[in-house]
Amino acid sequence: MAKDKTAYVCENCGQESAKWIGKCPSCNQWNTFREIRIANDSGQQSARITAREVSAARRANATGDSIAGVMRHATRGKALRLGDISTTDEPRMDMNDSELNRVLGGGLVPGSIILLGGDPGIGKSTLTLQTIMRLPQTEVLYVSGEESAHQLRMRADRIEGANNENVLILCETSIEKVFDQIRSCAPDLIIIDSIQTMETETVDSAPGSITQIRECASALLRFAKASGVPVILIGHITKEGAIAGPKILEHIVDAVIQFEGDRQGLYRILRSTKNRFGSTSELGIYEMLQNGLRPVVNPSELLLGDDREGMSGIAISAAMEGMRPFLVETQALVSSAAYGTPQRSATGFDQRRLNMLLAVLEKRVGFKLMQKDVFLNIAGGLKVTDMAMDLSVIAAVISSNLDMPIDEGWCMCGEVGLSGEVRPVSRIEQRIQEAEKLGFSDIIIPKRNVNTLKGKQYSIKLHTVRKVEEAIKELFG
Repeated sequence: MAKDKTAYVCENCGQESAKWIGKCPSCNQWNTFREIRIANDSGQQSARITAREVSAARRANATGDSIAGVMRHATRGKALRLGDISTTDEPRMDMNDSELNRVLGGGLVPGSIILLGGDPGIGKSTLTLQTIMRLPQTEVLYVSGEESAHQLRMRADRIEGANNENVLILCETSIEKVFDQIRSCAPDLIIIDSIQTMETETVDSAPGSITQIRECASALLRFAKASGVPVILIGHITKEGAIAGPKILEHIVDAVIQFEGDRQGLYRILRSTKNRFGSTSELGIYEMLQNGLRPVVNPSELLLGDDREGMSGIAISAAMEGMRPFLVETQALVSSAAYGTPQRSATGFDQRRLNMLLAVLEKRVGFKLMQKDVFLNIAGGLKVTDMAMDLSVIAAVISSNLDMPIDEGWCMCGEVGLSGEVRPVSRIEQRIQEAEKLGFSDIIIPKRNVNTLKGKQYSIKLHTVRKVEEAIKELFG
C-alpha cells in the first residue's frame, strides 16, 4: 500500500505548495496555507474503473447515437492531425426545455460537465428536477447532499406535467459511494446537488473546502470524459455573487450557467458565462409559478405593462440580451430632494451609468437635476446590461421631470455618449422587427445605424437622431 503524502494548500485560491508559506504567491493573502493529507491514487483509479464499467454497460444496451457519443471520447489521449478531426456538430441530448436548450447551445453534449450557480432559493434545484422529470427515456441519477429523499419527492409532486420513473435519488455526500452507485445503475445523466457538499476520502479536510471541491470536481470530470455520461453540478455562490470554491472549478467544467433574478419577482434569467459548446451571448427567461418554472417564449409581451396611456416617467426600450431582442419598460421617478442631499437609486440598471446619464442631461441638455431625487426601475425584476437602454433611461427621466407622458406607440434604442451624442447600436434590424411585431408605430434609432438599413421597408416609422436634444424634440416637441 502506497504511503500517504502531505501538502499545503491555500484556502483562498487553491495554490499548492510542498511546504508551508506565510504569504500565498498567487492571491497575496497571508496565513492561508493549511496542511492536508493526500492519500494514494486509489480514488482516481476508482473513478477510471467506474468510467470504464459504465461505458461497457452503456455499449451493451445503448442506441446508435449514445454509442457514437461514447466512442467520440475514446480518442482522448491520441494525437490527431488538425485536418483529420471531424467538423460535424457534437451529438446533443434534447432537454425538452426550449430556454435551457438555447443557453446550452442546442442541447446537452455527451461527456460534458455543466456548473449551474445562483442565489439560495432562486430555483436551481427546481429547474434541474423539473428538467430531468421531463426526460422519460433517460436514466438519471440525482445525487443530493442537502435534501432528503422525502423533500425531493414533495418538490417533484408540485411540478406540473412531470413524470419520469427513470429518476434515481441518492442522498449521499461521499464521492466514492456515488461512484459505487454509478457502477451499479449505469445512468445516462448525473446531477450533483451540490458540489460543495461532496467529499472524498483521499483528502483530509472538511466538505466545502477548496481542496475537497477541487478533488471531487476533478474526479467527476475524469469520469464524464471517459464514459461519455454528462454531469450537471449545482454550485453555491458567495455573497459577492461568484461561484463558491476555487476558481479552478470554473476552469474544469465545460459550461458555467448562472440562474439570476429577484426572489420576490416572477421572472428568472438563465445566462451562460462560459460555454465550450455554444455561445455565451444566449439567455433564457422563466416565470416562477406555484407548480414550477415556465419557459417564457415571448418575453416582450410579459415585460410590457398593459396600460401606459397618460402615465409619465415610462419609456419603452428595444433591448438585446445576447442574440435575443425584447422590449422592456423603463420607469423613472424624479422629485424634489426631501432631505437636502439628492438620492440616486437604480433597480435592474447600473447605478454608475445612471449617474453618468444624469450628468449628460445637466451639462449637454440643460436640465437641472442636481437638487432632485431620481429613482429608476426596470420592470419585471430584470437586470439589463445593454447600452442601448441609455436613450430610454433619459427619456423616462425627462418624462417624469416634466410630468409629460410619452405616446404609447413609441419605443427607442441608442447608446448615449459623454458629449450627448446618440451612438449606434448592434443588431438594429432585430430591434426594429421586434417593435414592429408588437404593434409599435414609431421607433427612435441612432442616425448612424441608417446605413445598415438601406433598401429595407418597415411598417413602423423610423426616427433617426444624432444627439439627445433631437430625441427629446421628437418625443416632447
